[in-house]
Amino acid sequence: MYTVIGATKSRAFRVMWMLEELGQAYEHIPAAARSDEARRYNPSGKIPALKDGDEVLTDSVAIMTYLADKHGKLTAPAGTPARARQDALTFWLIDEFDAVLWAAAKHSFVFPEEQRVPQVKDSLKAEFKRAAAILSERLDGPFLMGDEITLPDLLALHCINWSIGANFPRVDDRLGQWARKMRERPAYIAAQSRDAAA
Repeated sequence: MYTVIGATKSRAFRVMWMLEELGQAYEHIPAAARSDEARRYNPSGKIPALKDGDEVLTDSVAIMTYLADKHGKLTAPAGTPARARQDALTFWLIDEFDAVLWAAAKHSFVFPEEQRVPQVKDSLKAEFKRAAAILSERLDGPFLMGDEITLPDLLALHCINWSIGANFPRVDDRLGQWARKMRERPAYIAAQSRDAAA
């Protein structure tokens, strides 16, 4: 059985949702970032971490890629053009969505107060809005890669949810409708229910 280490309202949710989509059982340790519990699994204290037997893996996207490859679901096969296109979108989402949101978080509550530059958040919000418009434009089908849900769908929705909590601009109606449908997935709801249980 897998063990996911990290608070539900963090990037750990991506891993939990993926495990639910994969139909894999897991234990959840809702450790906060930089807590003693988190440092037991990752010396930096960053979350999430995934325990698979004696192995401990870190970084949400690396964990998701590992799980998708291991179980042969939510991903195109490695070594195919479809996988290269999927990876390109995954890396784009990390650069254009995740990194922008993380930069805003650092200037909101992560950095010591004297190192924060609140004015930078306006440009980050504009950058996110531009990227969200691009993502909406490329949406062609029920999922980002076409007819089947893949890792980028989970990553993108998590970032859109994060953007709402961070008071970033709302995504357009097309992307918003896609996001609503994703939130209705039983696996998403099951992963979210872990928060109430914790």
